[in-house]
Amino acid sequence: MAAKVWTIGYEQTTMSAFLGALIEAGVEIVADVRALPLSRRPGFSKSALAANLADAGIGYVHFRALGTPAEGRSAARRNDHATLKRIYDGQLQLPEAMAAMAGLADLASERRTALLCYEREACGCHRTLLRSAALPDFTAIDLVP
Repeated sequence: MAAKVWTIGYEQTTMSAFLGALIEAGVEIVADVRALPLSRRPGFSKSALAANLADAGIGYVHFRALGTPAEGRSAARRNDHATLKRIYDGQLQLPEAMAAMAGLADLASERRTALLCYEREACGCHRTLLRSAALPDFTAIDLVP
């Protein structure tokens, strides 16, 4: 049976729907792959998110080195996926990102893990690029709460 990894974004959703999607999928741990784990959406900044997940019985790990640099986030907002890919590919070559990818692969091999970022649709988000680079043999299941 192929290994699986889930992805989820919290754009346009509520904490209740977000947690419900994770619980329904049986996710055990959320791997936050945002460079800056901050949000204007209530409950989605790092500390509040970790607490909300813990209340639902789900673990939380932040992988800062796997986030998108500012210029990559700007490209994503412009739907400039070629620029996002070029910038993010460079990010993944950094030693700290390579170490974080190894840690993420170990985690996802042992626990039902969901990659978290902001964008609702995984196809427009760096989490899809990350999954392809760090977890190429995993089947992706994109949750849309």
